[in-house]
Amino acid sequence: MALAGCGQPAEVQAPPRDQDLPVTTPAPPADPVASWAGGYCDAVTHLVRALAALPAVDPSTPQKASRTSSDLLSSVVDGLDESLAGLHALGSPPVPSADGGRQAVIGQFAAIRAEAETARHRIEAARGNASATKEALGQARATLDRIDALDYLKGLKDVPALAAAEQRAPACGRLDQPAG
Repeated sequence: MALAGCGQPAEVQAPPRDQDLPVTTPAPPADPVASWAGGYCDAVTHLVRALAALPAVDPSTPQKASRTSSDLLSSVVDGLDESLAGLHALGSPPVPSADGGRQAVIGQFAAIRAEAETARHRIEAARGNASATKEALGQARATLDRIDALDYLKGLKDVPALAAAEQRAPACGRLDQPAG
């Protein structure tokens, strides 16, 4: 506000408003259930992409096997962390009583993440001890087998409205496509 002489405030006019302009408000998504399903698939994609790009394990020596297995498990943990963050941020679906699947997947991802982190620590602690390394590598393999058995879309498939929305969500269709 500018000051006029003698300490009096100058009269301030609001900028002119064009009366012919419509007032706009953000439009809600046309399909909130498909939008939510897309967000779910976007979250799960982090783990899928991490698994697709896992570093190879070098079994040529116990030391190389330990180091490369630890790297592999770190990649798995990173992918799980990103997916878990996305699933938590997504919140409940816009379908009544349909959050059980998302919560179940969060529980599975969190449990496998804890296993992968424990296996990684055991591998690092066992370096130099061939039998302990072999046992730790077995635990790592078991963790990877659990990941292979996961149904990433279970959080959608168990609820008919979400299963149908999955088919309409482009992000879900991209889950089966290679990164590029």
